[in-house]
Amino acid sequence: MACPTQDDADALATIARKSQIPVIADIHFQPKYVFAAIEAGCAAVRVNPGNIKQFDDKVKEIARAAKDHGTPIRIGVNAGSLDRRLLQKYGKATPEALVESALWEASLFEEHDFRDIKISVKHNDPVVMIEAYKQLAAQCDYPLHLGVTEAGPAFQGTIKSAVAFGALLSQGIGDTIRVSLSAPPVEEVKVGNQILESLNLKQRGLEIVSCPSCGRAQVDVYKLAEEVTAGLTGMEVPLRVAVMGCVVNGPGEAREADLGVASGNGKGQIFVKGEVIKTVPESKIVETLIEEAMKLAEQMETDGVASGEPSVSVAG
Repeated sequence: MACPTQDDADALATIARKSQIPVIADIHFQPKYVFAAIEAGCAAVRVNPGNIKQFDDKVKEIARAAKDHGTPIRIGVNAGSLDRRLLQKYGKATPEALVESALWEASLFEEHDFRDIKISVKHNDPVVMIEAYKQLAAQCDYPLHLGVTEAGPAFQGTIKSAVAFGALLSQGIGDTIRVSLSAPPVEEVKVGNQILESLNLKQRGLEIVSCPSCGRAQVDVYKLAEEVTAGLTGMEVPLRVAVMGCVVNGPGEAREADLGVASGNGKGQIFVKGEVIKTVPESKIVETLIEEAMKLAEQMETDGVASGEPSVSVAG
C-alpha cells in the first residue's frame, strides 16, 4: 500500500488491523512515514532509498524501530528513481548500478545489526532486470522480491513479466513477485498466479489445454475453448481440461488431461481420466464438459484435493 501523505500514514493502523492479508507499506520521499508504518503494525515496510532525502542518515533510527517491532524492511531500488550519485557513476540504471545501490543500503542496516531485509532491484527492461537479480543473488543471501517495473499495458506487461520471472524463478532466484501492469490490480494477481502455476511453484487451479488454429481443425476451437473457460470460471480445484479440435493430437491430449474432448466431424469424444466415456454431437460438447467437470470437482473436494490436502492411497 502506497503511503505518500499524512492522511495515508494516519490510516495505516486501521487498515493493517482490519486487513485479511498482510499489509506492506510502500514509502517514498518522507522518512517519517517509515516510522508511522512500523508503529502501525504493518507486516513489512518497503523503502526507496533513491528518493528519500537523507535516507542514509535515518538508517540507524529505522533499524532500531524495525527491530523493536519485528518489522522486516524491503530495500526497493527502482531504475526510475536511482540515486543521482550512481547515475553519475554508471551513466544510467545498469544492473551494476541497481545492485550497488541495494547492497550499499543493506550494509548500512547491517552496521546496526539489522538483517531482517528483503531486496528488490526493479527495471522496466526484462534483460536488465534479469541480469541485476542474477548479480544480486550471487552477492547476497537476502530474500529477493522480483519485479519488472512499469511493465506496460496488460498484454505487453504480461509477456515481459512472464519472461523475466520465468528466467529467474526457474533458476531458483526470487522469493516473492509483483506483476506491474497498467491494468486493475486483480489482473496483476491473476497473471502472477498463472506464472507461478506454469512453473509448478503454486498448485495449479483450472487449466485449459486447447489447440491453436490450423488446417486440421474440424470445429471452432476458439469458440469451444472460450465457452468452456467461461463455464468453469471460479472453479478452484486443480483440474486440467483439454479442448481439442482434430483427431491428430486431440485424443492424446484429451487422454492426458483430467477431462477432455477430441472433436471432429460434427461430434466430440469425451475423455475422463484417460477413458472415453461418451461421444456427443458438437452442439453438446460444452454442456457435457461442464457437467463432467462439476462431477470431477465434487469428487476432488470430497477427496480433499481442492483444499490442498494430499490424497493418500494405502496398499497392504
